Amino acid sequence: MPTKISRAFKDISLSFSKHPVTNDIIALKNEDAIKKSVINLCRTRIDERFFNELLGTTIEDTLFEVVGPDIGASLEEEISTLLSNFEPRVDVTSVYVDTEQDYHGLYITIKYYIVGVPLPVQTIEFLLQPNRI
Repeated sequence: MPTKISRAFKDISLSFSKHPVTNDIIALKNEDAIKKSVINLCRTRIDERFFNELLGTTIEDTLFEVVGPDIGASLEEEISTLLSNFEPRVDVTSVYVDTEQDYHGLYITIKYYIVGVPLPVQTIEFLLQPNRI
């Protein structure tokens, strides 16, 4: 478990919805802010963010390919590297990409500790599917 001391984390919600009382943009705090940040990093395509062409993954691009276990292993490594380079608030313990055909997409599980906060392992699970128009 990480031994650094941490402070509270706060990010804005990307929905930009207003708080009903204060009329400020709703803020995400602590675990929720980090969870949303991890998912946003994983869903960002390479070259999508200006001035940082290294940030992102090829996950969205692999949704339209024939998936197999070799793609899953390379995506697991890619996500681990991405989070270690661009999300200093987490210490990733495991990444698992399930490429079974039953999902018609990629089922991703990420487990991590929040650095400096004495919380149990956090788990994020999400399914990425190709969009049909």
